[in-house]
Amino acid sequence: MSPPATLLRLMWLASPALPVGGFSYSEGLEAAVDSGLVTNEAQAGDWLLHQLSLSLARSELPVVAQAFDAWQRADLPRIATLNDWVRSTRESAEFRQQAEQMGRSLVEWLRNSEKAADPRIAALMALPSAPTWPVAYALATVLAGAPARDALLAFAFGWAENMVQAAMKAVPLGQSAAQRMLARLADAIPAAVEHALALPDGERQSFSPMLAILSAQHETQYSRLFRS
Repeated sequence: MSPPATLLRLMWLASPALPVGGFSYSEGLEAAVDSGLVTNEAQAGDWLLHQLSLSLARSELPVVAQAFDAWQRADLPRIATLNDWVRSTRESAEFRQQAEQMGRSLVEWLRNSEKAADPRIAALMALPSAPTWPVAYALATVLAGAPARDALLAFAFGWAENMVQAAMKAVPLGQSAAQRMLARLADAIPAAVEHALALPDGERQSFSPMLAILSAQHETQYSRLFRS
């Protein structure tokens, strides 16, 4: 079990209060609501569970795991490769904007933390392309002294909290419905994390055609609450 200080740091990194702007993105959910694909609690919960298993567990979570290992070894070429993979697999302008904006914001947070002197933060800032959210998050958890599994659990739960909050506003749903949805996601997250930890490079993928189409449609959606 992680020491109390490490657990608290992971809770901090998973919190919607972390100033990286995660609350402003719905990751296509708002477009799904606008298209009539998500209209109630059950559909919203199913949508997010499918996104967890088909997208997050095969893409972002494995990148966090692999970047975590690379940051521990200070393997900067590996970090650059993973960062480029994230950018190249964002299937819409909004998804790329989210990955890069949240990554840059976390870099600024790290630069103002007590770990600011760590040379790996400078290496993250110096990547040839913009630092992405999963790669930056992996470094933040390494600096927190967390084990890899705990880092992935925190990443996934932070995502779940932001997405449930988005569902509350977009569907819309009440607090009780949101808590039931969050419970469903919390039950599914450990298996998603184990899958991500075991996934080799050749099986990492980002292929969610309906999500990509909805995200592209969201770019010109007439009325929007969210940036994606």
